[in-house]
Amino acid sequence: MRNVKGFRLRLIQVCLGLLAVLLLLPMAQTFLYSFSSMTEMQAFMKTRGSYDETRWMEAHLIPNLVSLGQYHQILIADNTVLWLFINSAMYAALILLGQAAIIPPLAFALSKFRFPGRNGLFFGIILLMLLPFQVTMVPNVLTLRSLGLIDTIWAVVIPMWFAPFYIFLIRQYMVGLPGELIEAAEMDGAGAMSVYFRVILPVCRPILGAAAALSFAESWNLVEQPLTYLTTRMDLQPLSTMFNQLATENTGFEFAGAALYILPALFVYLFFQEDILSGIQLTELK
Repeated sequence: MRNVKGFRLRLIQVCLGLLAVLLLLPMAQTFLYSFSSMTEMQAFMKTRGSYDETRWMEAHLIPNLVSLGQYHQILIADNTVLWLFINSAMYAALILLGQAAIIPPLAFALSKFRFPGRNGLFFGIILLMLLPFQVTMVPNVLTLRSLGLIDTIWAVVIPMWFAPFYIFLIRQYMVGLPGELIEAAEMDGAGAMSVYFRVILPVCRPILGAAAALSFAESWNLVEQPLTYLTTRMDLQPLSTMFNQLATENTGFEFAGAALYILPALFVYLFFQEDILSGIQLTELK
């Protein structure tokens, strides 16, 4: 019986390993291609759409000649991609800072305090969470235009500070926290702010880390918001909105730009990996 269970376990591990390799292959090829020369990549990109249905496409897994030419082009020779990268980092940093100041205390208030209109406010947050961007786009544009924020970085940043999904996610985690934690802190003379900073935030570290990682991924991959709110400010566009243009122009440094774009999200995921696994599951406090 143990041998059968062990065989099944190994079979599952092998299948999951093969699936992981298959899923990670595009990312691995992106980094490998980024060390190809620009001439080689330009020639390879020209083969798109010119395949013969009667035979397999020619495989190109590794560079013919290892070169740092693509990175030299985007980091030194032509800094267009680098500036777009900096724009993406700026948006992600501003969004995360604003969300860190607004969303956790709002979620704490919705989960542990009773006040008139609390349920209605939470229902509105859930409703906004279910609505796609296309539905809320027109009201957002009208509001931002009346505030004079269209074609500024704040048109992209400020609406993201109140992202309903992360309010809902953190609030649901806080609802499951034992009330004895707050009662014990209050018996020691702690006020609401002291309870929030000294008790709630440390206990909620897993869900806060998961929310930060997910929010960074969303902020790093902004497309619809910049294209809608920054129609006349191409200099403020993030790198995520320019990849299609870079690929169609066949510049030869597309893969170096893609590798540079992937690295921050990869590092953030690795740093918050445990928090993502434990936070998303909304595990109970033991």
